[in-house]
Amino acid sequence: MSATVRLISVIIILLIMTLAIFWRIFDLMVVKRNFLLRQGDSRSIRLVKIPAYRGMILDRNGQPLAISVPVASVWVNPKQVVVKADLLKPLAKLLGWSEKQLQNYINKNKHYSFLYIKRDIPPQLAEKIKQLKLKGVYLQQAFKRYYPEGEVAAQLVGLTNIDDQGQEGEELVFNRWLSGQAGKKRVLVDSYGHVVANLDLIKPAIPGNNLVLSIDSRIQYEAYRDLKAAVLKYHAKSGSIVVMDVNTGEVLAMVDVPSYNPNDRPKIHDGRFRNRAVTDVFEPGSTIKAFSVANALESGKYTPDTPINTSPGWLKVGHDLVKDDADYGLLDVTGVLQKSSNVGVTKMTLSLPANSLWQILHNFGFGQRTHSGFPGESPGFLPQHKLWDPFVLATLSFGYGLAVTNLQLAHAYATLAAGGVKHPVTLLRLQGRVKSERIIRQNIAQTIIAMLETVVEKGGTATRAQVPGYRDSGKTGTVRMVGPHGYEANHHTGIFVGIAPVGSPRLVVSVVIKDPQGTQFYGGLVAAPVFAKVMSAALRILNISPDPVKSSNSKVFSRAKSQ
Repeated sequence: MSATVRLISVIIILLIMTLAIFWRIFDLMVVKRNFLLRQGDSRSIRLVKIPAYRGMILDRNGQPLAISVPVASVWVNPKQVVVKADLLKPLAKLLGWSEKQLQNYINKNKHYSFLYIKRDIPPQLAEKIKQLKLKGVYLQQAFKRYYPEGEVAAQLVGLTNIDDQGQEGEELVFNRWLSGQAGKKRVLVDSYGHVVANLDLIKPAIPGNNLVLSIDSRIQYEAYRDLKAAVLKYHAKSGSIVVMDVNTGEVLAMVDVPSYNPNDRPKIHDGRFRNRAVTDVFEPGSTIKAFSVANALESGKYTPDTPINTSPGWLKVGHDLVKDDADYGLLDVTGVLQKSSNVGVTKMTLSLPANSLWQILHNFGFGQRTHSGFPGESPGFLPQHKLWDPFVLATLSFGYGLAVTNLQLAHAYATLAAGGVKHPVTLLRLQGRVKSERIIRQNIAQTIIAMLETVVEKGGTATRAQVPGYRDSGKTGTVRMVGPHGYEANHHTGIFVGIAPVGSPRLVVSVVIKDPQGTQFYGGLVAAPVFAKVMSAALRILNISPDPVKSSNSKVFSRAKSQ
């Protein structure tokens, strides 16, 4: 082949290559330009979720009970990350893993494109991980819930899961209100997938709303401290306290023991998550006698000084016996409450229309939910019969055969303290007035409160419930617990619910101690002292003035002498 032919061949080849290059350039820059731009953007431009701030839960004075703090989560794309010990060693060290653990974890999940390594790490640690610039290792911004009060308000406030969604308590009830709306933004990422620039905001994140509870965190703390001390002292199984504002129906404190720390929550559900004040029911025992006596006074057949003969300390009703702890002899109606006479309250109840007691208990809210809105609230149990068996009616009059929650009991006594007006129960701070309902006449309610004052005085069953500097009133209850074979002799529930100040009632405190051990299990011994401490602290915190102390020679009622 001549040199001319070879030269022409080379020129033709070069022309063809040049044309091919120009065609490729034309193809890329003109024909496929839009397609390639989209493909490039899909690899370098991302739509990123902007987490929304969850609203705070506050007490009535603005103190935080639940707040969200910024955190980050570390995740990897196992298909991108380079699984080498020398590369993963600094990451493993920062996360508290060994290199081998991290390698094995990623290798076992190679078929995934998204794998969490560690969630909810503090921003300082996230920044250190970011500086490593490891391929396939990413950070996801989020918020973590923090509970400043810890175990003191755990069951009431509740908690969220790892995705910041309410799971228990008020966090669950108001999850939609508290949750914000996540936003979106367009970002530019590098070849490692790390964000290098924010391009534009598509949708801003909308933070959640704050929630203001009726709780006063100062009273909540005092109640929890005193309840926990009592549960430990008497080796009780559990306990609960409800503090309620008489004039509004607002719950100022609601505590349970045992509790848990929601910032370091237990993995096993052993009952500590449950808000016993609204979910657990118990027979109220003698605390019901206040309403049985109210029923008697409402009938017009009885007055506070009507004599009732309780001798010889027992009463046969059908084939069964109703017994007192002692032979109290002749008592007036006030004395029946003061001595907590089963015989006396039975005689009054059986002399009245059979359904009247059920009606007044129902009107006070027993056997129905309080509509507090708390998840899992129990309605309790209030039996109703067309034909009442006399003994069943008798046991109902002194608190057996029905089941109540601590919140129901506190609400019923708050209705008495409010002059017979029932305010709706609320766990939220009230804004304005609410619709209330009159249950009994004001003079009857005030009479019952004054009669209950004798319970805490000398000769009553709850002298340990006296609040220094204040006049208070209330009622004890001691109930045998039900076991597999009926009522158990050595297992009790001790109860005290009381009102203060008597002259102008402001607060109700209801204390329930379940299954205290040893010989001290009576409500007047285990629950009444807790009431006195909590009520005293609450009155002081709210700066409620004492009412005038009764003179030693004054009498609220004339009473027949006991015989």
